[in-house]
Amino acid sequence: MSDLHYLVRQPKKTSKNPPLLILLHGYGSNEQDLFSFAEELPDELLIISAQAPLSMGFGGYAWYTINFDDVNGKFSDLKEAKESIDKIAVFIDEIKTKYNINPDKTFLLGFSQGAILSYSLSFFYPNKVNYVIALSGYINTELLPQNMPTHLKTEYYSSHGTVDQVLPVDWARNTKPFLDNLGVENVYSEYNVGHGVAPQNFYSFKSWIEIRL
Repeated sequence: MSDLHYLVRQPKKTSKNPPLLILLHGYGSNEQDLFSFAEELPDELLIISAQAPLSMGFGGYAWYTINFDDVNGKFSDLKEAKESIDKIAVFIDEIKTKYNINPDKTFLLGFSQGAILSYSLSFFYPNKVNYVIALSGYINTELLPQNMPTHLKTEYYSSHGTVDQVLPVDWARNTKPFLDNLGVENVYSEYNVGHGVAPQNFYSFKSWIEIRL
């Protein structure tokens, strides 16, 4: 069992095998955060917003700890990150079974820390998800399997704010060349915002999802 707490938005248009969208929030947030725009997303989707396992107090949660010290500055607890990736993978399987999901229509949407893990999960567990939407994140090359998958069919939507103070846009700009090199379908876009999702960005990934439903 993955034991992840989550919120559910049932499909407004019911079907025997609904498409699935899983939301992974950012560092220090919670499952309510991304769920706030669930109502605006396509009616066919079963939307699941997961809460990260590590409590930071004051209603904030993290998928892994980010440490700050004088020597390294900011660094991520990669062991915790990998444990969360494994938990999310089990969680996806549980949700797919429980809700009888369309096997070809699993979308994983992550913001910030959730986006970093969405990328990594798609490489550690090839083709477990069909589509990744990574908002304000980047591919952490320290969180990759030793042997990258060769038959990856996942498609990627990536976006970033050009004035992001939390995760520099330069980190995100490596995404497209990295994914192109893997030979997978991907789009990358930038918006004139900080560490957040601009309205145009929302409509852009919403239509990206709609086309793939």
